[in-house]
Amino acid sequence: MKVGTDGVLLGAWANCKSAKTILDIGSGTGLISIMMAQRNASASIVALEIEDDAYLQSVENAKASKWSSRIEIKHTSLQEFQKNTILLFDLIVSNPPFFENSQKSNSEKRNLARHTQTLTFTDLISCSANLLNTKGLFSVIIPFDSFQQFISLASENQLHLVRKTLIKPNLNKKPKRVLLEFSKSHANLTENELTIELSRHFYTPQYIELTKDFYLKM
Repeated sequence: MKVGTDGVLLGAWANCKSAKTILDIGSGTGLISIMMAQRNASASIVALEIEDDAYLQSVENAKASKWSSRIEIKHTSLQEFQKNTILLFDLIVSNPPFFENSQKSNSEKRNLARHTQTLTFTDLISCSANLLNTKGLFSVIIPFDSFQQFISLASENQLHLVRKTLIKPNLNKKPKRVLLEFSKSHANLTENELTIELSRHFYTPQYIELTKDFYLKM
């Protein structure tokens, strides 16, 4: 899996400034873990990745970064990790697999990364609720079409939506993704909208401001 806009958005958007412990579920290339370490100079980050090659890529990229001492990549599923740990986290982030019913690829690796066969929304939410500190935050990016299902499942696990950002690819399209932040405590919901491009490869000032620390040219 390549570095994608979804991961960049979540890594730039998640509220990580005060977190001391961060869990990245489904690390892929390690992008979000590295962004968390870049944005927070003191946080310890644990990242989980089940697919073999993605795990090795995450380890390689984390080691190559200047924040390697604070990033630990674990080759395990979220379900197994949650069963076998006593750790709780101040922030949990995930760019989860989300193709539930679409046609699968011929690549098993791509299927693991992008289909919910190994990590359903139900498991993601319930495990995250169990791993989250009392005052912790849980942040995800998901397809906009899955929004209602996701917040319903979160509510069943006593996770309350406190921040939401709708993501539009460009000015002429409807939202395709949504960034969501949940807390174990009730709070007033903060809502906004972000458009990525004005036209192809010409980015909006809002997107540039959010992600400028992570691109070589922006």
